[in-house]
Amino acid sequence: MLDTLSCLERFAGAARQHADLAVQTVALSSDPAYVCVRNRFSNTLFETVTCCPEGNFITSWGYRLGTADNIEDAAARLAYLLAALPA
Repeated sequence: MLDTLSCLERFAGAARQHADLAVQTVALSSDPAYVCVRNRFSNTLFETVTCCPEGNFITSWGYRLGTADNIEDAAARLAYLLAALPA
C-alpha cells in the first residue's frame, strides 16, 4: 500500500524547490490530507493538492498533476499552472 502522507511531504519538498512557489499548508492529519501551494507573487493564485491511494497527485478541481513515481515532475506541472502572468 502506498504511503500517501509521505508522498505529500515529498511533494511539498519538491514544490519548495521552485522559486515562484510557496507551500502555505501541509495538512497531513486532515481527511483527506493535502498540501496548499501558492504563487509567491500573488495572493489569489493557489492550489490544494491531494494524493490518492493509487499515487496520483490531484488538484482541488480534479486535474491530475502526476504520480508518486515522479514527484518532481508533478511539482513542476503545478509550478507551470500557477505561473504569474505579466501585467
